[in-house]
Amino acid sequence: MERGVRRSAVITAVAAVLSVVCVVPVAARSVPDSDAVHAVSTPAEVVTEYWTPERMRAAEPMERRVAEDEAAPVDGFPPDLNSEAVVTGEEWTNNGLVAKTTGRVFFTFDGRDSSCSGSAVKSDNGSVVITAGHCVMYQGSWHKNWLFVPGYSDGNAPFGEWPARLTMVTPQWEANENLTYDIGAGVVEQVDGRKLTDAVGGQEIAFNQQRNQRMYSFGYPATGQYDGSALIYCSGPTFVDVVLTQDHGMRCGMTGGSSGGPWFLEFDEESGTGKVASVNSFYYWFLPGFLFGPYFGAEAQALYNRAQSA
Repeated sequence: MERGVRRSAVITAVAAVLSVVCVVPVAARSVPDSDAVHAVSTPAEVVTEYWTPERMRAAEPMERRVAEDEAAPVDGFPPDLNSEAVVTGEEWTNNGLVAKTTGRVFFTFDGRDSSCSGSAVKSDNGSVVITAGHCVMYQGSWHKNWLFVPGYSDGNAPFGEWPARLTMVTPQWEANENLTYDIGAGVVEQVDGRKLTDAVGGQEIAFNQQRNQRMYSFGYPATGQYDGSALIYCSGPTFVDVVLTQDHGMRCGMTGGSSGGPWFLEFDEESGTGKVASVNSFYYWFLPGFLFGPYFGAEAQALYNRAQSA
């Protein structure tokens, strides 16, 4: 299943906008009792064959920007984040486990080939990828041809290509696309008889953690100064969003395509390990240079438990 993928030249047609899809309000629906789960009907080999190097190069980065009519600036927000050792979007060159467990997510949305980021996490079934909800389902539609490429680097897929057999989101995202719960997961097929975490390892995942801690964010941005070919990271102090959500906020300049990439607590740069406690989710139109990710509470834990037992 391992196959080289030539260097990405991802479409960057929408200037100053992280999302390449229009933000359309979803009609309010009642929140179901359990996580929304989608069984993938397309055979794994068909998905893998679909994602040719040409399709990967042309995949449009997908991200969620909160539009001007959805939120307004708040005085004194964000807080002063002057701090040493702040990284706002540099290439990760230390390798370690994070360079294997973080990858690009490819899928088809509304007939368009698109991309996000994701992370392999430890799980009972060894097959769970954590990402953003809008990287799995958006505007009421489940994405098709969903594929995880761990360790994607300079156009290559060194650890194979892993198609999903199940994708899922939190019930709040499925019902109303509530940004506070913009969390999704893919349960991937085995490749050549191996589980995902047997091939690349898995990161710890943590829930109900203390807020306002220093965190590290990773992803594969593919617009602006980035082309999706390298793993990029940000690090620094975090704060709590007070505009629309109770999400984590961080100074970070990553762009479209980084959505779904992991946010780590207790991250060790030498080993590349930490505890995944959020994912890249959205930014505000009035606050460029800041990125937000959902707090992993009980809802995220329920989603993870469902995924790891699938």
